[in-house]
Amino acid sequence: MTLADTAAELRRLHAAPELLQVVNVWDVVSARAIAALPQTRAIATASHSIAATFGYPDGEQIPVDLMLDMVGRIANAVDVPVSADLEAGYGDPGETIRRAIGVGVAGANLEDELRPLAESVAMVEAAVAAAEAEGVPFALNARTDAFLRGRDRAREVNLADAIERGRAYLDAGATCVFVPGNFGDDVIAELVAGIGERRVSLIGLPDIPAPARLQALGVARLSYGPNTQRVVLGALQDLASDLYDGGVLPRDIRQLN
Repeated sequence: MTLADTAAELRRLHAAPELLQVVNVWDVVSARAIAALPQTRAIATASHSIAATFGYPDGEQIPVDLMLDMVGRIANAVDVPVSADLEAGYGDPGETIRRAIGVGVAGANLEDELRPLAESVAMVEAAVAAAEAEGVPFALNARTDAFLRGRDRAREVNLADAIERGRAYLDAGATCVFVPGNFGDDVIAELVAGIGERRVSLIGLPDIPAPARLQALGVARLSYGPNTQRVVLGALQDLASDLYDGGVLPRDIRQLN
């Protein structure tokens, strides 16, 4: 299967009636562990988690070459489509998307950082144009930080901004619109009504409804960001604490590496 075929499949998964769940990974071994599950249809990288793996804080502090090297290693280690979290494009969204395609990535997140709308639309257009030039039907998950960076604004203002931005990003060629935030049914229903069914992407957080409910509400995609790595690190820390307290390794260790 060519990368164009893989990207087309990733886009189909976003538009399908079934909610697309993508579990976020950060290196080859975590990617292979998730890809080995029969339920896995695609995976996503988490930029925060990859940056932390190399000792960098989140927010485009990791060198772009290092980020692209890791997402390329992940994409080439699994047989399912990979969507890469590429933050805000590392200063050049078009070039970053072009390079990501070059290492085998089929889709990506691109965040707007709540920049002026015209500037944010231009970023999406640059990413879409780069993918088209490579002949790849790239699955662009255009992220708006309307809620994340608009905490001092009224909910209604953030909702209207997210919908306006989401529609503009879709018009510019994005596959779906990622609106991170800790929402209940009411906000999600309004986002879907305003942006479109199977066009809204969310992140799993404590108040986010269960996957079955999100599917019924018309959400396209659910990812988990850095929380998957945090769970793994928490389990590792708990194991170490138990061993320090005199415990022993469990007998049922799965050999996933």
